[in-house]
Amino acid sequence: MAAKAGDNPDSLMTLATIFCLRNLRKTMCYQGFRNKLCLRSDIFLPSEICDKLVNTYMELVHTDSNFEPEESFFQLFSDPRSTRLTRVQLREDFVRDRDLEAIKKQDLIELHLTYCNSLSSRSLKSLISFRETLVSLCLFGCNHIFYRKGGAPLACNEDTEDEEEESPASRQALETDFNFQGFNRLRLLNLGGLPDEVDAETLLKPLKSLTSLDLSNVQLLGTAFLTQWKDRLASLVLYNVDLSEELVSTIVEMVNLRHLDISRESRRTSKFKMSRKILTAIVQRLVNLVSLDISGHIMLDNCTVPHIEEAMGRPSIEPCKSSIYPFQELKRPLQFLGLYDTTLCNVTHIPAYKVTGSKNEEQVLNAIEAYTEFRPELAHRAINQLFDIARIQHCSQLLRALQLVIAALKCHKYDKSIQVTGSAALFYLTNTEYRSDQSVRLRREVIQVVLNGMEQYQEVTVQRNCCLTLCNFSIPEELEFQYSRVNQLLLKILEPARQDESIQRIAVHLCNALVCQVDNHHKEAVGKMGFVKTMLNLIQKKLQDRTCDQVMEFSWSALWNITDETPDNCQMFLNCRGMSLFLECLQEFPDKQELHRNMLGLLGNVAEVKALRPQLLTPQFITVFSNLLDSKADGIEVSYNACGVLSHIMFDGPAVWSMEDPRRDSVMDKMMDAIQSWDVSSRRNINYRSFEPILRLLPQSIAPVSQHWATWALYNLVSVYPSKYCPLLIKEGGISLLEKVLELESSHPETKDMASKVMEACETFKEDPMETNNGQEVNFGQRG
Repeated sequence: MAAKAGDNPDSLMTLATIFCLRNLRKTMCYQGFRNKLCLRSDIFLPSEICDKLVNTYMELVHTDSNFEPEESFFQLFSDPRSTRLTRVQLREDFVRDRDLEAIKKQDLIELHLTYCNSLSSRSLKSLISFRETLVSLCLFGCNHIFYRKGGAPLACNEDTEDEEEESPASRQALETDFNFQGFNRLRLLNLGGLPDEVDAETLLKPLKSLTSLDLSNVQLLGTAFLTQWKDRLASLVLYNVDLSEELVSTIVEMVNLRHLDISRESRRTSKFKMSRKILTAIVQRLVNLVSLDISGHIMLDNCTVPHIEEAMGRPSIEPCKSSIYPFQELKRPLQFLGLYDTTLCNVTHIPAYKVTGSKNEEQVLNAIEAYTEFRPELAHRAINQLFDIARIQHCSQLLRALQLVIAALKCHKYDKSIQVTGSAALFYLTNTEYRSDQSVRLRREVIQVVLNGMEQYQEVTVQRNCCLTLCNFSIPEELEFQYSRVNQLLLKILEPARQDESIQRIAVHLCNALVCQVDNHHKEAVGKMGFVKTMLNLIQKKLQDRTCDQVMEFSWSALWNITDETPDNCQMFLNCRGMSLFLECLQEFPDKQELHRNMLGLLGNVAEVKALRPQLLTPQFITVFSNLLDSKADGIEVSYNACGVLSHIMFDGPAVWSMEDPRRDSVMDKMMDAIQSWDVSSRRNINYRSFEPILRLLPQSIAPVSQHWATWALYNLVSVYPSKYCPLLIKEGGISLLEKVLELESSHPETKDMASKVMEACETFKEDPMETNNGQEVNFGQRG
């Protein structure tokens, strides 16, 4: 059988790394002084393992809410005699100055810091300690690293108090003493987002050997200084840097460039117009170019071949057929060409293997892939276009699309625009049309990032998108690995008294589905989270509004499901004014059949708990249940459930019946009349997982009507759904209990007759276990 999309397993290295990080005290570490985490003295780890530990740790911190960060984690790597770090990637505000200080004795070759806004100029001192070994450095989006905290100088005491550590860097206290003097091995440098107050030219002057430079979003006062690397630079990124003729003239002098990025976020922000002359100069002078990005530029019309003059035939990547005049001079097709948010992406012949743009799915996916890490503003727009493709057309590269969206959501957990568009795209990429192609592993990844979004954002659009996406999964089966977490998030959504109506409806539906057909320990755990109280609060709010809608019905259905064979939750229902709300709903909505069925199903669960039945044995409640025996709502369901409640109450015998009105005998007579009025071939809107509550009513003489109701229930179910319920009845020992019904003199003749027919049906099923109902068996929602 072919593997499904995204089904490749994790490597043993990855699994072992994650296990160690989740169990540090049981594997590599011990609890030291003041609970400080310490590396065991017999541990010696090579760089391959240390790098993996640190980088995986960062990923878990940002993507797994169940993972607990360790305050002193980076201290584990403070001694290069026992641990070796060489390539480290850290991101977001989680990273502190003290973390870099902890590893400053390591001989780092690569250090990538992305969006680490908690870092101040204290970390520049740590950078200096890496100067002799560092080959690649990224400080992208680290907006405060060139500023001091509270005016403290760069050479601050290493024992700085934590209080100062946590204070934000002051944007007025610019650090002027730092430069890259001594970073002689540095070849790759990313200073994207360098503050305007920092002079890039002065900062970069000592770096003679750079081969790759990223100055995205940097304001350049002059451009001549770039020529110091004209014979060495292989990669230059000037995203969102204002172009000028002077800068273009400087760029085309860098004859060894293989990658050039002069793109912009949007054409709307560009004053510079990309002409045929400029593109031609780039192509002619930069003969080693294999990658070019000119996204977001206004293109003058003379750049492209008129449509009627384009080469005939299928789209081609041959330069000679290029629909863009300047690229006809290429010696070979480019490996990458960024044309996002330009008119050029729409032409027929583009001489590049990989193109970003918005013309088709391939271009859009390329854009998401190319721009996710450092340009969320572009990735957001590209994901929005993918959303339209998945919604209106058909996504042909499903695995790639899903993996790219998941990566974007993980990378930008704190970016609202990415979370909104990404969660919307996931809804369409996981729907029924694509589901059969997706592996369990891939779908679990989707669930994880959706829950991350719900956790991070209480905003309406993200919450709605995430809830809708969860509806595309088999519930509870596919969500069971995150069962507790998803329930907590849904209950949190439902907490506010005035929640968005659509989100409320979806969240209650999910809550109901999650407590349907799960083990009792799951139900008990969810009950302790406040599930019962939350549902009753929703019901009370709907009563105040005099509204009986899906939220009201789903809430009662959810209560029916969560109380099934779960006495603690039944007790909570009674403790939280559940019976009062039941009576109010009956009075306010006398004609709502579905509502009545759900409420009575729930009360059937409460009645099954012997210790709780005395709370139902009041004149008011017994009268209500008796009156509902006559109900024709939802077929026989309301009458059946009301009779079930009374059957369990009658089972406790006349000794507990302390009221004079209504009399026990008259209620039992009414119950018998109701049962005899039901059609035994009725198809049922109910699903029993166990017959135990029914079977306990069989071998007894204290309440023959309860025995009659139980026998009728079994007769109906094995008659209409034999393949489902005959095996269940046999498995739970029902046949021997029915035999005892036949032996009891107190059993009604009609009860005995039904008992015999149930036994015959089971015997027939054992002899011929084929479906006997024309394949019409239906798996309904959970019995409450």
